Amino acid sequence: MRLLITGGAGFIGSNLLIYLHQHYPEAQFLNVDKLTYASNPEYLQSISDSRRYRFEKIDLADRQAVHKVLHDFQPDGVYHLAAESHVDNSIAGPEPFVYSNVVGTFNLLEECRQLWDQNGKPDAQKRFLHISTDEVYGSLGDEGLFREDTPYAPNSPYSATKAGSDFLVRSYHKTYGMNVVTTNCSNNYGPHQHDEKLIPTVIRNAIRHNPIPVYGEGKNVRDWLFVRDHCRALDLVFNKGETGRTYNVGGHNEWKNIDLVREICRLLNEEVGEGPQGDYASLISFVKDRPGHDKRYAIDPTRIEQELGWRNTQDFSRDLRETVRWYAERYSK
Repeated sequence: MRLLITGGAGFIGSNLLIYLHQHYPEAQFLNVDKLTYASNPEYLQSISDSRRYRFEKIDLADRQAVHKVLHDFQPDGVYHLAAESHVDNSIAGPEPFVYSNVVGTFNLLEECRQLWDQNGKPDAQKRFLHISTDEVYGSLGDEGLFREDTPYAPNSPYSATKAGSDFLVRSYHKTYGMNVVTTNCSNNYGPHQHDEKLIPTVIRNAIRHNPIPVYGEGKNVRDWLFVRDHCRALDLVFNKGETGRTYNVGGHNEWKNIDLVREICRLLNEEVGEGPQGDYASLISFVKDRPGHDKRYAIDPTRIEQELGWRNTQDFSRDLRETVRWYAERYSK
């Protein structure tokens, strides 16, 4: 098995590569990443010397480079994670999101389709797994859950470009019969996440005794999933998911932003001791809300649970504490 992982030096991609390398000792892996600010090859040190692992620095928006790497590597399957993903950045400058998330996905799909063509029909043994987000569904009220049949209603340039990439993947199955499958996941947490995301931002600012910014009143709700549970889900969907199908992956773990921030501060008080100003929660500072800020996300993962037998095994208290320790050690240096 020859597996190509895009965005493998990013948060979820690096955790996935380490997971797959451990669980598939005969497989060959190619990591394709353009190494943006959100990537870090150091996260892959544990497998960087493996004979079964290769890395290529490539921008998926470069069609010629995508063509070359696919024809050189001849993958049996693709895990497509590469994407621009920070909502604030998409508001400030949406153009890179269009190129990375839409054009990049198109180039990868089209080159895979041509590579895997067998006399006008796609090779059914070759699979394309597209990893997306629950943000494509828009915002929930106080009740309800995102299901696979929830209408798309993206509210930011980021989620709009991810929705566009989802539709492209769907079209390649419906039009060309390509063996594709898509996942839409809730907010991930764990080691390797970039500093700009909520949990690392809270820990970094607390450790450095800076104000901890919280949008609005902190009442926005997110469903949190430990990254290693997400990796298990992706492995299952790639190997057992029904072609053309979409699977939502969520944690059954909703938190208001302000409550999560306070919980992180409580863990930091225990793990590293209170700061000069006492309880780290005293650093919380409410800031102007972002434009189009979705109120609530929550996933219904019934399909992946019933069809593929996936279960969320996270112990949030344990896994969040592990996450806090990982970042606290990093930011204390």
